[in-house]
Amino acid sequence: MKKPLLLVLAWLVPCTLVAALAPRWLDAGMMRLVSEVLLAICMAQMWNLLAGYGGLLSLGHQLFIGIGAYALFDFTQRTGLSPYLVLPVTGVLGALAAMVVAPALFRLRDAYFSIGIWVVAEIVTLLVSKTPALGGSAGLTLDMSMLEDIEQFAQVSFWLACSLGIGAVAGLYLLMQSRLGLAVTAVRDNEVAARSIGIDVQRVRLITFVISGAVCSLAGAVYFMGGMFVVPGSAFDINWVVMMLFATMIGGIGTIAGPVVGVLVWFGLRELLAASLGISGGWYLIAMGCVAMAVSLLAPRGLIGLWPPMGTARRVAP
Repeated sequence: MKKPLLLVLAWLVPCTLVAALAPRWLDAGMMRLVSEVLLAICMAQMWNLLAGYGGLLSLGHQLFIGIGAYALFDFTQRTGLSPYLVLPVTGVLGALAAMVVAPALFRLRDAYFSIGIWVVAEIVTLLVSKTPALGGSAGLTLDMSMLEDIEQFAQVSFWLACSLGIGAVAGLYLLMQSRLGLAVTAVRDNEVAARSIGIDVQRVRLITFVISGAVCSLAGAVYFMGGMFVVPGSAFDINWVVMMLFATMIGGIGTIAGPVVGVLVWFGLRELLAASLGISGGWYLIAMGCVAMAVSLLAPRGLIGLWPPMGTARRVAP
């Protein structure tokens, strides 16, 4: 474990330095775009942890994005605390939500699990949109009254996004070098064989699910904190899962670098198609779908699989 840790530290130092200095070079719009990319990388890595390594394909991870966002806005209003102090609570609530729904969802297999978690997400969306205390369909505005320096808010939001984006990549890499990581992949590859060697399959799946839900909740909270406004339609939007699935599949599911590459492709296409070429709405999604089909046909293991050192060495033994 020492070698992977040293590699991560060697990678984190320059990334941290660049993140610390970036606000001096980037304007507000570019900082927001970079924050979106980093948060998307974080979300895609957590979806990859569950699906690519854990073997549980989720179509309902927008559940955790929405829970994190609404927890931040609601708790900030009710307690009068700074949003920064409330952020850890969003991760805890995401983890608790995963623990609550896990017993029922883990009774389902394959496509039934995917549909089951999507149904749960839709139910929660309806409940939130019908709850006046949570703003109903009109949503909530972030309470900024406890912030001492409003001018630093954009920079702090950017640094939080950097922490989650960089931390998700480094954390997943270290996790997959650990005994838990070995157990996760063993359960994915052959559940019966994993049980035969003494792995507690339900416990491993629960830990993976809880980690994924908690971090996605944090990412959702930071994302909407930067926008200072949240509504059910955007917080619990299924397009969050579309982005995670697209990025992971296109980049390379079950790899560390795959979701990073996939997210960069996603945002690159978004800027090219929507911003430069003016393609939006249904045509935008059709164009994305065509790209996904082309990559699936030409690179079944994802774009990262086109580079043999990254495509074959999916996991290095600790």
